Formats: sequence, structure tokens, C-alpha cells
Amino acid sequence: MFAFIARQPVLDREKEVFAYELLFRDGKNNCYPDIVRDEATTKLIARNYLTLGLDDISCNKKSFINFQAETVLHGFPPNLDPENVIIELYDGAFSHDSLLSLCKHVKNMGFKLAIEGHRLNQKWNDFVPFIDMVKVNTTKDDYDGIAKTVSIYQDSDVQLIAEKIETQQDFAIYKEMGFDYFQGYFFARPELTNQKHIPTSKLTLVELMGASSSTSFDIDSINGVIEHDVGLSYMLLRFINNPAINKRYKITSLRHALNYMGEVEIKKFIALLALANLSDDKPSELIHLSLVRAKFCDLVGVEKKLGSNPPLGFLVGLFSLLDALLDQDMKTLVEKLPLVDEVKVALCGGQNDLSMYLLLVKAFESGNWLKVIRIAKILEVDQKRLHSLFNEAIVWGNGVRKSISPHFPESKA
Repeated sequence: MFAFIARQPVLDREKEVFAYELLFRDGKNNCYPDIVRDEATTKLIARNYLTLGLDDISCNKKSFINFQAETVLHGFPPNLDPENVIIELYDGAFSHDSLLSLCKHVKNMGFKLAIEGHRLNQKWNDFVPFIDMVKVNTTKDDYDGIAKTVSIYQDSDVQLIAEKIETQQDFAIYKEMGFDYFQGYFFARPELTNQKHIPTSKLTLVELMGASSSTSFDIDSINGVIEHDVGLSYMLLRFINNPAINKRYKITSLRHALNYMGEVEIKKFIALLALANLSDDKPSELIHLSLVRAKFCDLVGVEKKLGSNPPLGFLVGLFSLLDALLDQDMKTLVEKLPLVDEVKVALCGGQNDLSMYLLLVKAFESGNWLKVIRIAKILEVDQKRLHSLFNEAIVWGNGVRKSISPHFPESKA
């Protein structure tokens, strides 16, 4: 069970999640930590902090886990499934012969193997029979050099992963170069265009966003909007009847949901519903990331006794990727959206409590544990408590994601 962990998505050529790389706070350089041998410590973690199983943290996708040699050889966890786990080794930590020996050992255990920090030159041909994937750091922008050496693997079964892809342009370049998978937050960056207006087909969704961020609540007008849109109506019932949200009663309408869930929870749902319908052909991980951010910021807000009506923490997390969803500059975008001032300030990079929540969740996403510690001190919240809240947000996001999968009737324009 994992108590202190983060994850980063690895996307395929269609920008869909292939796997998550797991980053461990209590392991050297984000590697899998040494097995906890103190039974009392194990029980303490299980009792006080929500811990995640591998399916929880990876949302039933494959997991990349970075290991040190000693762990692979002498302390490898027996409960990891070769069908779901890809072992990752950093080649800079080993000599040629010792790494080759370790690769053979991993393959004999039945696991797929990825080599990180690979230098892509001819002397590594010895490794081809034993490795499945090579991760290439792209931060040096050496397009020509990488293109020349990539050919070493293109006639083999070795797949290539481009690391640290942070722009849409780099994604396109490395995709054209022949890379199979991509790691980095390029998918969360807007593709800025000259578009100055939100499309007419999405104005209804903007109206719903306004309703979710207002202190007042007009059930009749909201009900009217949703009832006249088949896609929205379907998603409402599917979402509210998801076991992750509602385990007891079958909900049949918005009014029924309002009576059951209460005004604040319905506002959260309306915001989520609007966001999900804005996504169009965007990567589903954008919505998933927005969900986890929303729940985490909401939980931190509860911890800090932030007012809940409107649900400011939830809204700022949920809308933090609006620029990528709508391909518009965030500052220009918030001027068009009926959001409360506190949320607008945080989304545009201003300084307030909500902006600290966003900085914190982004630190978790990147496994920047020093930044997590620093912000935890500023917010005066126990860091281990924050890990528990982040884990809770992941589990919630996984559950909700199933209810807003792309397999639902499209909203009419």
C-alpha cells in the first residue's frame, strides 16, 4: 500500500493515458522505497493515512516504477504484477556490465523494462534484446541529434518515450520523429489561436459555470437548461447515481438530486458537468487532472475552514485547466466567465489562499516534495495529512471519471 506518492501520466500518440509513472516521497530520488520492516510503523501509516493500492493510484492503467538495483535484486515486492508494472532503471547509476546484468535479471522475472536517461548510442545495442522501452530526456532540444540516434531502435521492438515534453510543438516534433509515448504536461497547455469568442454551442455551459460559482441558486433556470439537453440530462443521472457519489438512492431528476445532495454539492456537480462537456476532443487526462485538483483543493479548503457556498476550492481546482480545454489565454478567458473574484485571481496567477492550494496540488503532481513541505508550513497543515487528502482526491477522481467517460450522448449545439 502506498501512502506518500505522486503520479505523472505517460500518453500515447493519440494523447490518451497509456500508464502512470509513480513517484515516491519516502524513496531515494522518487524510487520505490525500501520495504518497511517495522510492523508498528506499517500499522501507523495504515491507521492514520489513506493508503492506495496500485489500481487506485494508476486508475487501472500500467505503472512505471523506478527501482534501485538493491531493491530489484534483494527486496523486490512480491505483490507486483508483471502484467501491470513496468520496471524502470536509471542507466546513469550503473556501469555498462552491471546494468546489462540487471536487465537480464528483470526480464527473467517476467517484467517489461524501461531504461531512463538513455544516451542513445551504438554501444547500447547489447541491451536491445532485454529492454522494452527507452526514455529519452528532451530538455536539450537537440532535435537533429536525437533524430539521428532514434533510428537505432526503430528496426527493433523497443518503444521510445519522450520525457519532459512541455509544449504542443515538441509533442508534434517527437511524434513525427517516431516516438511512441510522451511524458510531460504538454497536453495541459493551450493551443492558442486567434479565436476571441467562446463558441455559441458552449454558451449554455458557461451559463452553468456561472450558476455554480454564484451564492444564489436558481433551480428553475438550471433545471430548464439541463432538461432541454439530452446529453446533459444523461450525464446528470449517470453521475449522481455513480456509486462513488451516491450508494443509497436512485436519483431521477435534478430536483430529486438537490433534495438528496444539497445545494453546495449540486453546485459542484453543475461545474463538473459543464467542464466535461467543454472538453470535446481534448485528452481525457485533462478532465481527470481537473477532477483530482478540484477534490484536493476542496478538501484543503475544508481543512482550512474556507467557506463552502459557493465551493471556491473545488471551483478553482476544477477550472485550473480551462485555458487548455478552450485553447485561450486564461486572463482573457476569465473575463468572459461569470466566476467570483477570488477564483479569478487564483486562476490568473494572483496571490490569495486559493492560489496556494493550486501551487500545492501542482507540487504533488510533479513529486516536488520540498515544495509540498514549504507550502504545508505556510498553510499550517500537517504534511502527512495533505498526502492523505491527495490520495483521497485521486480515489474520488478515479470514481467520477468512470461516470463522465466519452461514451455518452453528445450535447446538441
